Amino acid sequence: MKKDAAFVFSEEQLNYSFSDTHPFNQKRILLTLDLLRKSGAISETDIIAPRIATDEELLLAHDGKFIDIVKKAGKGEVSEELGAVYGIGTEDTPIFPNMHEASALLVGGTLTAVDEVMEGRAKYALNLGGGLHHGFSGRASGFCVYNDSSVAIKYVQKKYNARVLYIDTDAHHGDGVQWSFYDDPEVCTLSIHETGRYLFPGTGTITERGNGKGYGTSFNFPIDAFTEDESFLNTYKTAIAEVAAFFKPDVILTQNGADAHYFDPLTHLYGTMEIYKEIPRIARQIADQYCEGRWIAVGGGGYDIWRVVPRAWAHIWFAMNDKPAPTGPLPKDWLTTWEKESLVPLIPTWEDPNPLYKPIPRKAEITDKNAQMLSKALHMIRNEQKNK
Repeated sequence: MKKDAAFVFSEEQLNYSFSDTHPFNQKRILLTLDLLRKSGAISETDIIAPRIATDEELLLAHDGKFIDIVKKAGKGEVSEELGAVYGIGTEDTPIFPNMHEASALLVGGTLTAVDEVMEGRAKYALNLGGGLHHGFSGRASGFCVYNDSSVAIKYVQKKYNARVLYIDTDAHHGDGVQWSFYDDPEVCTLSIHETGRYLFPGTGTITERGNGKGYGTSFNFPIDAFTEDESFLNTYKTAIAEVAAFFKPDVILTQNGADAHYFDPLTHLYGTMEIYKEIPRIARQIADQYCEGRWIAVGGGGYDIWRVVPRAWAHIWFAMNDKPAPTGPLPKDWLTTWEKESLVPLIPTWEDPNPLYKPIPRKAEITDKNAQMLSKALHMIRNEQKNK
C-alpha cells in the first residue's frame, strides 16, 4: 500500500560535519525528527534509511577528477593549495575525515527519496539531509561538497524520463542547481532568495533566464533585504503558480532552506514561522495539481538550529501528511531534552513571539520593490500567455 510520505534518515547523516563551530550543523535534522516524534506526528515505519550514492551516480552531475580529490581529501592526502582549487579546505567548506562518504550519503538520501516517489511506494518523500545547492560539477562551494539536487534531477531524467521543476526557497540563490541545467529545456529552476547585493553567492538576478534551448526555464526572484512574510509569500505563491502552469512538470523537487527567518544569523530577511507553514502546503498543492502528487523535498540552509529549523522543517512533514499546522506549546519533553544544550533560549511554541521585531520603516518601499521585481521576472511567460 502506498504511504503518504517517507522520511529519509539515519544518524550517519550527521557525519557531514565540518567542525563543532561551523554554522552548518546537521544536528538540526535530529532536532526536527525528535520534535516530530514527541509530537506524535511520525512513526518508525515512516522512516527509511538512505543509501550511499555510487560514483556512477555522482558522475551524473560531478566531474570524476573532483570526486577523486574529495576522496583523497577525506583521507588527508590533499594539500591546502590543491584543495582550494576545488573549493575544499576553505573557510566555508573545510576538509573533514571521510568527506566523500559523508557527502555521498547525503546524495544517496535524496536518490532514496526519489525512488520512493517515482516507484510509487510513497506519494511524497523528505530528505532533510539534502539541499546542498551550491555544489558545482567540479568544485565545492558554500558548505556544499556534492550537489544532491543536481545529481537527483539528472537521475530522474535518466531513470524515469521526467520533466522536473526545482523550487528553491533558501535565502541564498540556488546557483549550483541553476547552472547545472541552464541550457536544459526539460528542467525548470525557480529560486526565491535574498538579493545577492549583500549575500553569498551574489547571483540570481532576474536576467538569468537560461541559455540556448533552456532559455526561459530559469526563474529568479531576488527579494530585498528586510522582506517580511506578506511580501515573501506573495512572491512565492504567484511565482510557483505561474511557473508551474507554464512548465507543466512531471515531478517537483523543493529545496527548503530555513534561513529566511528573522533569527537566522547569516541572512537579512525578516520571515517568521508563517512562511514555513505555507511554503510546503503550496508546494504540495502544485504537485497534486500537475504531478499526481510526485514531490520530493530536501533540506538546505538554516543556521539557527535551535529556535528556527526544527519547527520550520517539521511543517514540511505535516504538509506531506495533510495534517493541520500545529499551534500552541511545543512538546514539553522536547523542550526539556534540548534546553540545556541550546545556546539560546528555546521558543516554547509553534508560533513565533509576537511582535518578533520592531516595525520596518521601509516596509512599503520594500514591498513595492519586490512587486516590481516579480512582475519583471514573470514578464516573459505572461506575455506568452497573452499572445496565445
